[in-house]
Amino acid sequence: MEYSIIPMQPEHWPAVREIYREGIATGNATFETETPDWEKWDRSHRRDLRLVATLPLRSPRAKSPGPPITVLGWGALSPVSIRRVYAGVAEVSVYVAAAARGRGLGKALLEALIEQSEASGIWTLQAGIFPENIGSLALHKSCGFREVGTRRRIGKLGSVWRDVALVERRSSKVGV
Repeated sequence: MEYSIIPMQPEHWPAVREIYREGIATGNATFETETPDWEKWDRSHRRDLRLVATLPLRSPRAKSPGPPITVLGWGALSPVSIRRVYAGVAEVSVYVAAAARGRGLGKALLEALIEQSEASGIWTLQAGIFPENIGSLALHKSCGFREVGTRRRIGKLGSVWRDVALVERRSSKVGV
């Protein structure tokens, strides 16, 4: 599958939101139960560290009008704290459309986020992952994340208490 990883723009939001909705529907991606509106999502994620994986919908030589790309997945970083001491620590989110899973897209997005985060001075990336989300745990470990521990019954999803595995990746280039 040929795709490009490019900076996320506001016009990507409808597709990003749909991919996020698909993740929410699995019950194993997030504690969220509804997708936020653009303004809320925009405020909670770093503007300089947002990516989408796109696939061309049509040949560049095609004369028919229409959108030039479709979004297959997205990744973004959120600050973990407003305190200066944590300025180089961010939480990572990576979501891939159901139809595009299992093709290496998540890994490509995560690797691109790691590269861009280091270029932006981020020394630690972290993620909270439900232990049942074996694919996400494997993805993060394949990109150098280590499991720090499990936060037992840290929150409820609906009426069920859920554990969250905390994984982190320390940069070998930034903050050494």
